[in-house]
Amino acid sequence: MNRGAATAALQPGLTLYLIRHGETDWNRDARYQGQRDIPLNDTGRAQSRRQGKALLALMPDLAKFDFVSSPLGRAVETMQIIRSVLGLDANGYRTDRNIVELSYGHWEGELASELPEKDPVGVAGKTSDPFGWRPNGGESYCDLQKRIATWLAGLQRNSVAVTHGGVSRVARGALLGLDTELVPFLDAPQDRILVLRDGTMDWL
Repeated sequence: MNRGAATAALQPGLTLYLIRHGETDWNRDARYQGQRDIPLNDTGRAQSRRQGKALLALMPDLAKFDFVSSPLGRAVETMQIIRSVLGLDANGYRTDRNIVELSYGHWEGELASELPEKDPVGVAGKTSDPFGWRPNGGESYCDLQKRIATWLAGLQRNSVAVTHGGVSRVARGALLGLDTELVPFLDAPQDRILVLRDGTMDWL
């Protein structure tokens, strides 16, 4: 593991269902989103319903889980759809600013395809050190992994968390002890649920 990586462990026996929010138009267009508050599109809403149906197969114990969402609207709407599919109060969850997405600073709102021309220095920096590079006014993956490792270590109950792609990547990095060079490139599908427990992971 690279120097500076954060590690974490869930409490023994604790299960975390980690869900990336559904698709937005900016996801579809490969536009850097970060902490901009962009709503779900119709595909994202359908993905959220799928997530709820996948969790429904695990009921009834799931109703006893802690439900927590990033406060950004795309995560909140995903959570509300999931809870509605589960037959739970759509608003019966909490939000936690600690699991908001990686801040992309000056890159937020930019199309990935246009950045090599608009910001060649930034692209070169990210290419040379994808885990440690920090955009102007933003966070690096290293910064985010430290933030999320602290959150993971503090979980007290089995949890369903709706969050973001960057958070999904660094959570796996911290819990599974992955090489930090791999973390920024991990898949973070919007139509699958990541199940983390006892140092292992699975997809639903």
